[in-house]
This record gives sequence, structure tokens and C-alpha cells, in this order.
Amino acid sequence: MSAVITGMGLFTPAGRGVADTFDALLTGRSGLRRPPEGHPAAGSLEVAGVLPDIDPRSVASGPETKVLDRVVLLALITAAEALADAGIEVGRDVDPERIAVIVGGVGGMSTLEGQVLARAARGRAAVSPYLLTGILPNMPSARIAIAHGIRGYSSSVGTACASGAQAVADGVRLIRAGEADVVVCGASEAPLFGTFADTFGNARALARGWDEPTEASRPFDKRRNGFVLAEGAALLVLERAGHADGRGVRGYAEVAGFGANTDAYHPTAPRPDGAGAAACMRRALAAGGVEPADVGYVNAHGTGTKLGDVAETIALAGVFGTGGVPVSSTKALTGHLLGASGVLEAAATALALDSGLLPPTYHLDDPDPECEADHVRAVPRPTRAGHALTNSFGFGGQNVSLLLRRLSGPARRAATPAAG
Repeated sequence: MSAVITGMGLFTPAGRGVADTFDALLTGRSGLRRPPEGHPAAGSLEVAGVLPDIDPRSVASGPETKVLDRVVLLALITAAEALADAGIEVGRDVDPERIAVIVGGVGGMSTLEGQVLARAARGRAAVSPYLLTGILPNMPSARIAIAHGIRGYSSSVGTACASGAQAVADGVRLIRAGEADVVVCGASEAPLFGTFADTFGNARALARGWDEPTEASRPFDKRRNGFVLAEGAALLVLERAGHADGRGVRGYAEVAGFGANTDAYHPTAPRPDGAGAAACMRRALAAGGVEPADVGYVNAHGTGTKLGDVAETIALAGVFGTGGVPVSSTKALTGHLLGASGVLEAAATALALDSGLLPPTYHLDDPDPECEADHVRAVPRPTRAGHALTNSFGFGGQNVSLLLRRLSGPARRAATPAAG
């Protein structure tokens, strides 16, 4: 049984919703800026992917509005948008027992930090009885299920920056096993607060020293010096193809296969030889029954770190040959949404196949010779690709590659031509 993407909910630094986000990726509209004065991460981050404030009353009511962590708010917003985009109302368009929800991410860490500080300042009585429901990683999935009456499989995924892509892979598994007709899957992350920002900053993993914040994220560029931390959420509606056909709905793309494995090398660093990442990509291709020559685009993990970009380039060359496939990283505009990046990039890859336009890597002014590839640079590139791959790699050596297949027929949405 095949799984198709029939809905998307996107809340990203570069844009809100399908059209706004993809137009930003095509036209080079960056979502990166300096955290404004008073922001929780203002003293810790030079540049970040910052979202607007969210009124909790837009997704909840009563006392609930005071206890929902930002990761839950983002998940609720994007889940509602994804289901609406797919045209699905639970109980009307799908049996509540036959729809699942899988949301990745680290959970409500900003709530935890706030409660630890409150206890230190005011004692035990300051600790909220709602602490657990604020920080547990399964709360985004659970709150979505409660909000929409979803009574099927529900889980959270914690594979670091591969979490969102892993959630999509797990959703495909459920559909292929006949355990669900529809899966809401993806990730939500809200890491822009002091302690979380400081740990990356002290590890010297973040981009720094840039006069213009929008130019700080530079995947594969010779001057890159780290990634830009960002918040956001992306959720997809995966649907059994026969179920979507029965509703008369055309998807954006099919998830034709996936690969998932582990480097077993280091807690934070990638394997320098890219062997784990290359094996992961080969697994995805084999699962979809395609050869490397059948793939017309790779949306790279491409965070802008020195080691990560080189290791991924080596892995790509091992699978496709040097310059054997067009490559780009959309993190140049969105920053790194940690676990939510993989599912956002799966959405971007599906939209690239659907529209026939590959989003470029912006700010790739001087490609690093160690990152030699067929980079899509500066302007979108027209494509007739039938298959595309998107990579997500996380701390602990977590690797996930998703293989997407273009669907036949007219495009789901018309892409806005990008200015050259």
C-alpha cells in the first residue's frame, strides 16, 4: 500500500502555510533575524529563526491556555492546518480508530526551565502541578488527538534532528502495515530560550559574527561557521492512496520509500566518511525500487556546520557520484528547526516535485571545494524529476532519508515564479 501526502501544516521562520513558505524558499525571503529585545534568547543568540507570538486562546480555552508549552501550541496550529489542507474531518472523512498521530521533538523544555527557575527563586510551592503535561514529549501528539478526536495509534519520536523525518517514516510503516488509513505526522520545536541556546553556543555550533543576520546560514559555503537555531513546526497528513482516491483527493507526492539507520560513531559528530548516511540513502532508494540515476533532486540536511556539510557531501558522492544529482539546502532561509527540519524539508521536496521548481541554496556565494556537488544556487531550477530524496541527520548518529515520488496529473498548487 502506498502513502501519499495529502495535507501540510507549516509554521516556519520563512513563512506560514504551504504557499507562503514555499514562495519564500523560491524567492529567497529569509526568516532569520536578531532576537528582539526582551525575547528569552536575546542574550544568548546573535541570530535565530524567530516566530511571532502565539495567543494560546487561538487553539485552546479556559485554564488550558496557561499551561500549554509553545511546542504544543505550534503542533496544534499546524495539525489543524494540515487536516484542513487535506480536507479531512475526523469522524466524517476517516474513522477515528483508523487515523494516527506521531509528533517528534524534545518536548516542552522552556516550561522545564521556567519551573526550575521558579522553584529556585520561590521554593517548592512555586512548582506548577501542570509541569509534567507541559514537558512530556508525547503531549503534542496527545493534545492533537484530544483536539480532533483521534483514537488510533499515537506516539512521540525522539531521534534528535531526525525526529520529524522519522515520524514520517513511522507513518508510512503504519499505512503499509494496514494499521491506519491516515497519519498526522511531523515535529514541533521551540528551542529559543536561554539554556538551550547557550548549550549550542558554548559548543561553538552556532553561526556567529555576521553583520547581516539573513546571511548567517550558509550551507556548503566556504565561509560557513555554524547553524542558525530556529523554532517552528511542520506536520503532514499521510494517507493510504486508495483512501485518498476514494475521497477524490490528489496528493502532493508519494512517500515511495525511506531509509533509517545509525552511524554508531559519536554522540554529536557525523562519520567523516559519510558511510552511515550513504547507507541510509541506499536503503531509501532500494525501498522505493529506484536507482540513483532515477533521482532528480536531493534536499540536503545541510546545516552549515564545517563537519556536517563535508560528511554529507562525501555521502552524496558515494551514492550519486560527484555532481551526479542537483542538491540544495533550504536551511539557508529557515535556519535549523532541529527535529522539525526534516519534515519541513520533506514538505519542500514534495512541493518541488509537484511544482517542477527546485528551491536553491541561498547565500552559497563561494562553495567550499570540499563540498563539491551540483548545487542549485541563487535561483530556482526547473525540473521534470520523478523522484527526490530528503536527508535528516541527528545527534547520536541518527540518519533518515525519505524518497518521494511525483504524482501524475496537474500540480496540486501553482508555484510562484521566482525572480531571477
